[in-house]
Amino acid sequence: MITTKGYAAQTANATLAPWNFERRDVGSHDVQIEILFSGVCHSDLAQINNEWFPGIFPMVPGHEIVGRIIKIGDHVRNFKIGDLAGVGTLVNSCRKCSHCNDGLEVYCENGVITTYNGIDKYGDNLPTYGGYSNTIVTDEAFTVHISEKLDLAATAPLLCAGITTYSPLKHWKVGKGHKLAVLGLGGLGHMAVKFGVALGAEVTVLSTSPKKAADAAKLGAHDFIVTTDAAQVEKAKASFDFIIDTVSAEHDFDFYLSLLKLDGVHICVGVPPEGIHLNAFSLLMGRKSIVGSASGGIAETQEMLDFCAEHNITADIELIDIKDIHKAFDRMEKGDVRYRFVIDISTL
Repeated sequence: MITTKGYAAQTANATLAPWNFERRDVGSHDVQIEILFSGVCHSDLAQINNEWFPGIFPMVPGHEIVGRIIKIGDHVRNFKIGDLAGVGTLVNSCRKCSHCNDGLEVYCENGVITTYNGIDKYGDNLPTYGGYSNTIVTDEAFTVHISEKLDLAATAPLLCAGITTYSPLKHWKVGKGHKLAVLGLGGLGHMAVKFGVALGAEVTVLSTSPKKAADAAKLGAHDFIVTTDAAQVEKAKASFDFIIDTVSAEHDFDFYLSLLKLDGVHICVGVPPEGIHLNAFSLLMGRKSIVGSASGGIAETQEMLDFCAEHNITADIELIDIKDIHKAFDRMEKGDVRYRFVIDISTL
C-alpha cells in the first residue's frame, strides 16, 4: 500500500484537516500520479455536508486532479513516467454495459465509481479518496492526457467544470448559427461562455448582477442581459436556441423558458436544492425541452482537453494554500471567486 497525505473530513459537516491514509499499490493497468493541483468544486462542500446523500467518512474531496505520472503498471500502454495527466469525476465503471461500451462511463447502467465518496465495487472494494492529497493511483482507462501547452493549475477545473459544460454543448451540437444563453456566470458558467464562443455560437450571459457584464465581455460573450431589467428581458423573449443553466440555487424555470425560441432547449447542469418546478405550458407552447447532463465520458473528456489545447482554453482561477480551504468554501458559497479555486498541493 502507498502512504498518502491528504486533507479529510472525519465526519459530516466537519472541518477538513490533515489525514494520512493508504492507497492501493500500482497494479498492472494502473498509473500513479503525483498530484500538483486540485480544483475546488461546489460539490466538494455539498458532499462533506451530506447535502445530496449520506457520505462515506473519512472523506477526502477533490475530482479536478492534475499532476505528473511517477509510476506505471507493467501493462500500461498509453502513459509513461513523466507525462502530465488528469483524473476527473470518475475512476471506474462496470465497463460492460451499453453506456460504458459507448464511451459514456459516467452514465454506467450498473453505477459509476466516483473519484471520492464511493466504494470501488469493480476493483478493490475500498473507499475512493480524492484530489485533496499528494498522490492518486488510477486505472489508465480512467486517466487523461494533459498537454504541456496548457497552464497546469488552470487546467484542473476542466476535469469537472470544463467537461460538464463542454459535453452538453457538443451533444446538442451547439455552434455556428445558434444563439446560446449562459445562465449564471460562475465556475461552470464562465467555462460555458468560453466553449460556446470557441464553438462558434453567439453567446449571451444571463445574470441578476449588472457587475458581471464587464467579466462576461472579457470572457468573449457577445451580449449580457440583466434578468431583473424588464426592458432587457422583453427584448430577449423567444430569442435563444439554447440556454445552458449552471445555477445551483432555486430559480424560476418558467421565466427562463420564455426566452427560448420554438424548439428551444434548456440544458440543466446545475443542481438546485429544491429541484425543478415549472408549468407544463412553458414547454407545450413552443415545443420546448428541458434536459440535463452530467459530466462526460473519458473519451469525451480527452476530446475536451485536446480542444482546450488547440484553442488555448483554461479556467480563470485563484490559487490557494490547502490550509485556506474553508475560507475558499465560505467565499465560494457567497459567489466571491473569479471563477474557480485551485489548491496548490505543494502546500499540503
